[in-house]
Amino acid sequence: MTPREKSISGIHHVTAITADAQKNIDFYCGLLGLRLVKLTVNFDDPGSYHLYYGDELGRPGTILTFFAWPGAYRGRIGPPQVTATAFTVPSGGIDYWSNRLKQQGVELQAAGGVVDRFGETVLSFADPDGLRLEIVGSAEPKGQPWAAGPIPAEHAIRGFHSVTISEEGYENTAKLLTEVMGFKSIGSEQDRFRYRAGMGDGFASTVDLLCLPDAPHGGMGAGVVHHVAFRTKDDAQQAAWHKEIAGQGLNVSPVMDRCYFHSIYYREPGGVLFEIATDNPGMTADQPADELGKKLMLPPWLEPHRAAIERALPPVRLPVSRGERAF
Repeated sequence: MTPREKSISGIHHVTAITADAQKNIDFYCGLLGLRLVKLTVNFDDPGSYHLYYGDELGRPGTILTFFAWPGAYRGRIGPPQVTATAFTVPSGGIDYWSNRLKQQGVELQAAGGVVDRFGETVLSFADPDGLRLEIVGSAEPKGQPWAAGPIPAEHAIRGFHSVTISEEGYENTAKLLTEVMGFKSIGSEQDRFRYRAGMGDGFASTVDLLCLPDAPHGGMGAGVVHHVAFRTKDDAQQAAWHKEIAGQGLNVSPVMDRCYFHSIYYREPGGVLFEIATDNPGMTADQPADELGKKLMLPPWLEPHRAAIERALPPVRLPVSRGERAF
């Protein structure tokens, strides 16, 4: 395939771990104003929830997901991990978000609350599990706000801006991104090196590599990113990527059917788990758009076990302000 026939257009989704599904829903739906677009289970651990948040339709580039493992120990953030997940909003919305976070008791982690990075204003904070998040003010943000959400549309989150991957050394990961996955180097600031998907339009297409050779290693647990997924168009492109990644001497999984996309997984040279996920079939594969996130959805092979699965799962509901019933 030519580069245009086999391309990475940016970030598809980010998956992290939470120890409390209800607190997670309250934070991401109630405070950040994302839509719960899919309530399902971890297909590899069907006794636990898998929560999906995004824009109105859960489009690739907006999807943040969580494995909900009740009582999970707090993880340790450090290399090799995705150590920050950044959302994009219009640049005029930074004051709104700074005030909203402070009013809700969310501590801003930078001195003065904001920093300048590559000419953009960045708010840094954490969710209830300690997951590191950022809101970046962009002059021309791509993506569509969720008009029916609790945040005024002119300030609402549009989707991902970028992820920050912390590594002991960045060179081999950078080589994979640029020479294999088609990213382009677009600049650096001190120990931060920025790359953008070569076939992306700037929306959810940026990866920062943060070189931290002396930092303590991270450890998996609540408040830690499990993996980051990159977008490819369809199954044919994914098959070509499978061949390409294996040809680089990296172990790559068989194709996994995740119902809403198909996935392959591999570890980049630094040790972070990467996924390449297809854009299709999308979040509306098993629910109409107006019903997304309103009931527990199971894949066909787990549907015969619904009663037992529902008994094992703790009840959850959308924030009271939305007036939704418990699941």
